[in-house]
Amino acid sequence: MAGAAAIRRSHVAVVGIGGVGSWAAEALARSGVGELTLIDLDHVAESNINRQIHALEGTLGQAKVQAMRERIGHIHPACQVHGIEEFVEPDNWPSLLPAGVHAVIDACDQVKAKHAMAAWALRTRGALFVSCGAAGGKRLAHRVDIDDIARTTHDPLLAQLRYRLRKFDGAPREGKAIGIACVFSREAVAPPDASCDLDAADGTLNCHGYGSVVTVTATFGLAAAGFILDRIASRAKPVFI
Repeated sequence: MAGAAAIRRSHVAVVGIGGVGSWAAEALARSGVGELTLIDLDHVAESNINRQIHALEGTLGQAKVQAMRERIGHIHPACQVHGIEEFVEPDNWPSLLPAGVHAVIDACDQVKAKHAMAAWALRTRGALFVSCGAAGGKRLAHRVDIDDIARTTHDPLLAQLRYRLRKFDGAPREGKAIGIACVFSREAVAPPDASCDLDAADGTLNCHGYGSVVTVTATFGLAAAGFILDRIASRAKPVFI
């Protein structure tokens, strides 16, 4: 009962409302989270329909945060949903967060944004935070796992994040735990039809040729939501970020 009450009182932010974040947001709403902040500047496109839960014929062209907010309104009308149409960047994080947030799910695919959030989480005592790795090029949902970023494998996006945390934020080396929980897949990345690497200009993951399937992207999002829900329910008192 105490855990359920804590979940009802909680306020969770989800950054990136796409193939991973849309599933995380819906899982949080269906589990009774009382307040959600959804952050994304993107709009629903036809190419999203294969893996993003808010992507429907009727939502094409709509802001993803708005489509998700309307969907949650039909699922959990009592949930307060704030939509922020912005991309996270190093110079606007954590100022984008409203007051009273208890937890953050990073479901974006931009390494500079991921670094800004993860570095902030390391500095913020008591922050509940989980970062999602790359789901592209993966087919086996049962290989998805959660571990400290020091022990993640087969994930070029998280490898770049780990490198940045060690280089710029003093994160420990030699396999020692860093303190950032990550959702990732232990499956090797399937070879793409074209190159997939980090764009030197903006730090995004260039995945032309990499496919993604809903069974994997949804599992990433559900795992992230489950991790946060478990941590909220197990805490005696909420910690505000």
